[in-house]
Amino acid sequence: MIDALLGLLFFQLIGEVLSRGLNLPIPGPVVGMLLLFTVLRWRGGPPAQLSATAHGVLSHLPLLFVPAGVGVMVHLPVLAREGGPLLAAIIASTVVTLIVTGLTVHWLRRGK
Repeated sequence: MIDALLGLLFFQLIGEVLSRGLNLPIPGPVVGMLLLFTVLRWRGGPPAQLSATAHGVLSHLPLLFVPAGVGVMVHLPVLAREGGPLLAAIIASTVVTLIVTGLTVHWLRRGK
């Protein structure tokens, strides 16, 4: 399990180094995740140890929302002041996402 965690952190580190070193507009963990995905596809899938570790980490995923909740509580005055524009942005982005997803599914199903 420690080896698998170290592997995950290693790919995150490489992604962070590449993102900052090349001044990419993509966050380092996302670059690392894409690199890990590429390596796993090339190798034919994840090893059993990595799969078990990933499932263990995902089973505790709700704990990762605690810092976000604390951040919301800390910045509640800012959210109250900027609530209208924030709500408008959330609604607009949700509508755009639904439209793009629907069009993509329609385009993919038509291709079959």
